[in-house]
Amino acid sequence: MTRKERYEKALDVFRSEMPDAGTELEFGSTFQLLVAVVLSAQCTDKRVNAVTPALFARYPTAAAMASATPDDLLDYISSVSYPNSKARHLAALAQMLVEKHGGEVPQDMGGLLALPGVGRKTANVMLSVAFGQSAIAVDTHVFRVSHRLGLVPPEADTPYKVELELTRNIPAADLPQAHHWLLLHGRYVCTARKPHCGKCPFESFCPKNLDTPKAG
Repeated sequence: MTRKERYEKALDVFRSEMPDAGTELEFGSTFQLLVAVVLSAQCTDKRVNAVTPALFARYPTAAAMASATPDDLLDYISSVSYPNSKARHLAALAQMLVEKHGGEVPQDMGGLLALPGVGRKTANVMLSVAFGQSAIAVDTHVFRVSHRLGLVPPEADTPYKVELELTRNIPAADLPQAHHWLLLHGRYVCTARKPHCGKCPFESFCPKNLDTPKAG
């Protein structure tokens, strides 16, 4: 089976079985989505969703959060991973949004990457989820599933290389949702340690003999 055929089969299955796939993060605005995605780095969406209601009730906008100190924010996010650095990032991020963007989240890659605590994965989530642009974020789930399904070659050994491969091969209209398709499949079926192959819709053509490199 060629890689093109793998993409066609995989996308057909995803479109059929996960037509409404989307983020599991809970938010009420573009700014709140950005905060939630920053908090989700190396942390589960479930944990993030547990802390954001109180955080957003106190600091619902960039202007409100810009007045907070890292210690103020730490009181709300202490149970997420790396809370100290994330508290510093969120305080500085909110201040930059107010000072340079009128409190609004920028809608371009460069503007997003300039924000404290925002890397390429977070920026791509914002571009696709918040702004509907043809972008795809590569997290550990997307990276793993892309390799296990043979959608990318072993040489695509970094998240950025996987992003480029997926962008070249997935139709632009599907890219924003493809992130959720691959992520949710990796989160619930093609898990890292014990994949649930018995309930995998790709079992018949899964190239299990391919090695999955570690994300660098």
